Amino acid sequence: MDNGEIPENANEHCPGPQSESAGKSDACEGCPNQEVCATAPKGPDPDLVAIAERLATVKHKILVLSGKGGVGKSTFSAQISYALAAMDFQVGLLDIDICGPSIPKMLGLEGQDIHQSNLGWSPVYVESNLGVMSIGFMLPDPDDAVIWRGPRKNGLIKQFLKDVYWGELDFLVVDAPPGTSDEHISIVQFLQATGIDGAIIVTTPQQVSLIDVRKEVSFCKKVGVPILGVVENMSGLCQPLTDFRFMKMSETGEHTDVTEAFIEFLKTKAPERLDLIAFTEIFDSSGGGAAKMCREMNVPFLGKVPMDPQLCKASEEGRSCFTDQKCGVSAPALRSIIEKLLQANQWRPAMEQ
Repeated sequence: MDNGEIPENANEHCPGPQSESAGKSDACEGCPNQEVCATAPKGPDPDLVAIAERLATVKHKILVLSGKGGVGKSTFSAQISYALAAMDFQVGLLDIDICGPSIPKMLGLEGQDIHQSNLGWSPVYVESNLGVMSIGFMLPDPDDAVIWRGPRKNGLIKQFLKDVYWGELDFLVVDAPPGTSDEHISIVQFLQATGIDGAIIVTTPQQVSLIDVRKEVSFCKKVGVPILGVVENMSGLCQPLTDFRFMKMSETGEHTDVTEAFIEFLKTKAPERLDLIAFTEIFDSSGGGAAKMCREMNVPFLGKVPMDPQLCKASEEGRSCFTDQKCGVSAPALRSIIEKLLQANQWRPAMEQ
């Protein structure tokens, strides 16, 4: 409990020993620290000063949030970081999804270790201007489960912010876990003194996802985090026609692969159709999708990113989708969203200013 940190054996929704309700709230009932917290002197957390000093060299801080898991939030965080670094920005990517740290794999950094110097923890670098920090680098076995209560997770987030030496950064992108739980409250509380530029919220088009995103928007408004915009990810399956496999189904339900014959037919009968892009909706967007929700809640809509198997492959292989022409449908959509962010917030590389 030194320096106002939440003890590891605290209850899950511990308000913190420095809170005025410490030891008195309903969440404190049955906690072994209840009496100590109730009688301990209250005051500002001195670690917040250390965090502010550490992040004084970071110009912009962006949270990437989602209402629910599985919407591609970490993929978006990784690719926006790649894109900003390719524009000659100095970029840091902080993964605070403590129980599901997928960022190391998505940036091709599995098996890397964190090093410590007299300046603090050093990020793991993809490029000279793109550094990454994640609990994934700390696990002796990548298959290990992180089974931590809220206070311990919050303590690690604070340590990341306080002890990681990023140096001079243009952007710190924070990949948060889904939902509006302890980690989100903590990251906002820890960063507020240093200034948060805002949050990008990632969703998929269907109502079951948008219901949770509405809660995420409400969370941001309540805690005072500006909403930079909402991204509709997996907005329909979109890929070149020639990338599909074509199957013929018999009456008994058996499938026969006729891809080769079909492509040969197109080459012979309609070669001009070979460069068509095929599109189909995977999720039900009949409710208007993220664009309609943004209009109703008066928040910016940044755009749609289609479901692209090549983008999924790039993430699996830990590489940028912008470095070649393979992600022909997703890379332009992501680039358009990033350009919209840069223009709306007047963020430009130093060479363009």
